[in-house]
Amino acid sequence: MNVSIEITYKTKKGLEAVFHSEEMPAEKALLFAEDLEKTGRVKTIVFTDHRDSTWNMKELKKFMQGIQTEPHNVTVYFDGGFDVDTKTSGLGCAIYYEQNGKFYRRRKNRLVNNLDTNNEAEYAALYLALQEIENLGVHHLPVKIMGDSQVVINQLTGEWPCFEVELNKWADRIEEKLEHLGITSEYELVPRKNNQEADHLASQALKDIDISSTLEIER
Repeated sequence: MNVSIEITYKTKKGLEAVFHSEEMPAEKALLFAEDLEKTGRVKTIVFTDHRDSTWNMKELKKFMQGIQTEPHNVTVYFDGGFDVDTKTSGLGCAIYYEQNGKFYRRRKNRLVNNLDTNNEAEYAALYLALQEIENLGVHHLPVKIMGDSQVVINQLTGEWPCFEVELNKWADRIEEKLEHLGITSEYELVPRKNNQEADHLASQALKDIDISSTLEIER
């Protein structure tokens, strides 16, 4: 989770000034704040997150201790494939996250037959990923969403308009799920070579190979 710091600083002669920092990881912000407090010149310190929630030092420390036991620092990779001949779609997602000081990878795919285009399959793959992070218990945190679909990423970020009725429905489903979970999405369009894991999962789904696994990994 990223936060910004607002510091009210008071000089020996009683002059006050307010300083604002750029956003940074909460752990780093706490280290800076603790170091500044040692000067004895800090009157107040307020931390603000991406949802405009605010904490003092004690509250943020307690919050950060609490989320260590829950999945956090979540990154999602998604990909969808569509077989024109069979009219089936393969959905794949890989989710990386941290919990209790350890790192994990969750992989999931699914074969579906109720979609009509590759772009629908891409949207459906992202929705599958959001269902998986919901199952993990991820909520009220920023989540990085990585995909190689220009259509999905650019439409969800508002870079491209969405005229297709079905794609609009998928975009609405995704926005509703994000809002329900209290998640702020950070979308990033990545080259196909950087999305090979999700692509492979989608291809396996099209071959009716079911994957559902969680593995602790080294970082």
